[in-house]
Amino acid sequence: MTELMLKGAAVAVTAALCAGVVRRGAPEIALVLSLAAGVWVLLSAADSLAAVAALMEELSQLAGLDRSVVEPVFKTVVLSILTKLAAEVCRSAGEGGIAAAVETAGTALALAAALPLVRGVLELMRGVLA
Repeated sequence: MTELMLKGAAVAVTAALCAGVVRRGAPEIALVLSLAAGVWVLLSAADSLAAVAALMEELSQLAGLDRSVVEPVFKTVVLSILTKLAAEVCRSAGEGGIAAAVETAGTALALAAALPLVRGVLELMRGVLA
């Protein structure tokens, strides 16, 4: 894990420095360079995310939890990661307004993804209080 993060950090810092130099003459190329580095880092970490998902699945089975309980949590985490990345790309492109809209939409979608958990808690409370 540490080796992977060191490689990712090296690629990210190198790309950021190169993009900073290129940005003066060709801002579009600098943005593409930044995006390419970001995609590479994310794809490098994809196996780790898959391992986390597998562990969550295993823990939910051991705890006797239904998949419908774990799935909203995982979806919310994925939505938050995607929202953060999209917003930062928009900020890098100088589009702070779009970044704010992406963050707002991501928050709304994360809340919507968590609704099954809220419904489950309400059902549990009804059962306890009835």
